[in-house]
Amino acid sequence: MSVQPPLDIAPAATFAALAELPSQDPAFYAQQYNNRANVPENPVHMARWAADSALARAAAIEYFEDLSYGDADSPLFATETYDYFPAMHVPDGARPPLLVFLHGGYYRALDKSDHSFVASVPTRRGVSVAVINYALCPDVTVETIVRQALQAVAWLYRQADMLGHDRDRIFLAGHSVGGHLVTMLMAALWPQIGVDLPADLIKGGLSISGLYDLEPLRRTDFLQADLRLSDADVARMSPAFMQPATRAPLVTAVGELESSEYQRQNALIRAAWRSNVREHIPLPGRHHFNAMDDLAREDSPMMRALLGMIAGV
Repeated sequence: MSVQPPLDIAPAATFAALAELPSQDPAFYAQQYNNRANVPENPVHMARWAADSALARAAAIEYFEDLSYGDADSPLFATETYDYFPAMHVPDGARPPLLVFLHGGYYRALDKSDHSFVASVPTRRGVSVAVINYALCPDVTVETIVRQALQAVAWLYRQADMLGHDRDRIFLAGHSVGGHLVTMLMAALWPQIGVDLPADLIKGGLSISGLYDLEPLRRTDFLQADLRLSDADVARMSPAFMQPATRAPLVTAVGELESSEYQRQNALIRAAWRSNVREHIPLPGRHHFNAMDDLAREDSPMMRALLGMIAGV
């Protein structure tokens, strides 16, 4: 069996006080991280995501579906795809910024097609959007998913001329484990991934209900059955205990009604990445699923924060 090279991610920092877990009881984590059980009406919300995404694709002046960022010889090639929504109303000769969205689903569920709706507002405001797919656990490991996310963003940087966006203005957004991927990409040592890649490739990120310490997921039996996280995986892939690779801004958000563990995860990254955190967006009355609703509203505080970060204001 071939051995993959180490992840090109900034080394872990020391935040010992933050590493303390609130419980040793696996039942605690099973309750705290079971978002579907905690929000019994979750099928209604996910069905709305799918319906709104279909409407977004139908309303788009143009979009490109199932483009590949992968190597045709890779056994994961079929999963290494993205949908691309070009910005509308771009002045002649201008290159719009790019927002890359990474979906949630605990690394084992959901699809880019469920999340096309996130492109609706940004494209109307002059931002191109790429919605990324990746392989799912247990068919692959969490580390493989991180590597795919790195590969996808490197591809989008390199293909900027073909796609038409500005390679020097690439931003990220993600929900739940997508938020984990956002921060892992912000900790990436891009010049070690490719000599043509700048250290500040990522210009900013939005993480909604993100997960930054993977140890609780390792202790959550219904997740660990598929994720199979080791102690080494947790140590190498928990952004709360890493230094970000650049000073790119990070915007965080978490629903008021989410579990105490999601609140703690948010506090972890804000404390560890203090110099990068640009803003925290409170989401009153929101749980893990309708926290995403504000990405479809042009007047929401979350969307204003995201567009403001992209505009540099």
